[in-house]
Amino acid sequence: MPQLNPHPWFYIMLLAWFTLSLMIQPKLLSFFPTNPIHNKSPLNTKTHPWTWPWT
Repeated sequence: MPQLNPHPWFYIMLLAWFTLSLMIQPKLLSFFPTNPIHNKSPLNTKTHPWTWPWT
């Protein structure tokens, strides 16, 4: 069964992971996000209890 022979596929997988981790990932991580997170104080909303009609 040729699909159980890991000889060519293992090296292709290793080459793909090394390419991703060493070349592509640093380039992707260098981009700045388009919507940066700002330090905003959370809004305090006043909640009202629900009045159930059967109580």
